Amino acid sequence: MNSSTYWLTNVLLEVAFEKEQDVIVGTQTALHHIQVKEGVIADIIAASQLPADGIPHMDAKGLLMLPSFKEMHIHIDKTYYGGPWKAVRPASNIFDRLAEEQVILKQQLPTVKERAAKMLDLLLGYGATHIRTHVNVDPIVETKNMELTLQVLSDYAGKLTAESVAFPQHGLLKSSSVERVKGAMRLGATHVGAVDPAIVDDNIEMSLATLVDIAIEFDAGIDLHLHERNQLGLYTMNKLADLTEEAGWQGRVMVSHAFGFAGPVTKAAEQLAERFAELGISISSTVPIGAVQMPIPMLREKGVRVELGNDSITDHWSPFGTGDMLEKANRMAELYNYADEYSLSRALACITGGVTPLNKDGEQVWPIQDSIADAVFVKASCSAEAVARRSDRRAVMFMGQVVAGAL
Repeated sequence: MNSSTYWLTNVLLEVAFEKEQDVIVGTQTALHHIQVKEGVIADIIAASQLPADGIPHMDAKGLLMLPSFKEMHIHIDKTYYGGPWKAVRPASNIFDRLAEEQVILKQQLPTVKERAAKMLDLLLGYGATHIRTHVNVDPIVETKNMELTLQVLSDYAGKLTAESVAFPQHGLLKSSSVERVKGAMRLGATHVGAVDPAIVDDNIEMSLATLVDIAIEFDAGIDLHLHERNQLGLYTMNKLADLTEEAGWQGRVMVSHAFGFAGPVTKAAEQLAERFAELGISISSTVPIGAVQMPIPMLREKGVRVELGNDSITDHWSPFGTGDMLEKANRMAELYNYADEYSLSRALACITGGVTPLNKDGEQVWPIQDSIADAVFVKASCSAEAVARRSDRRAVMFMGQVVAGAL
């Protein structure tokens, strides 16, 4: 639809929860017509009658409209995706993997833009119109990956929004990358990152202080990769919370993976979760299964914002990952037994930046007039079914324009 103003007709929207004896057992929906004007929802009316105003129409044919998805942890600059199949090589620890990466980064440099673009197309097709990508900044590629990634993201500016993290994969301190990271921030990175202050950088306090100092210097957000477990991980996250509070960086910090929380819930973990909620420190998770399992239900109950990401999509770190954010919500729901209608509908919030069509009381809160027309159109009766069944995405809309699939 090239017109800047049009009616999106026969759109299925959630309108309320169905209850039996105060238990939510279903979701009520109804067909609507939505007027889109210059990328914004201008009007929403019942589908009983369409105004004869001469405005063009685009028929959604009863597809369910959901908020578009957010991929909040991905590495589009280093992937095998788009090339031949390749499983990972065995590695004993992170340092083995980093040694391997020193060779791979050089080999991949000529095709960074090509592979990143293919990955963005994949993510878009599954419904993500916002991504946060971590981009290597290291002694091997310096800031070249950031330069190339920002060029690709600029090319896709009409299809999605993006955040970019200057990520010193080989250690902010260990690889002497402080000035490199600052260089990446000057290029336009939106966030500053780091990895495992104890295990990789071997100095928790200095690593975190340097991370926060760079964020303050460039007025940027923070996204820390943290794989450190148990008391070490909790200690590191408490130190980060201290620095967040001291810097006044509330609401601008994310911890990726946050494996210090993994395993059985402890009182110390609950107390830290409460601190994270108070400081607006969020967590991004791939919803790991197997040896590492995150207490996502506890984190959400304490008010911590939990967002999901694929992290790797077939690269030298992992052969897994499909790019499908709805699959991530589905995995979370199955793993933590979010099996009822209400819990499934809430799981959607972890891949939409917290947006759900109905609030906890069953009141319609999305879409609303004057909101941006970013949406995914799925073959499902409600968001709970979409999460549980990983329903087909027929079209993806960004600022009122279909950018993947078709209506």
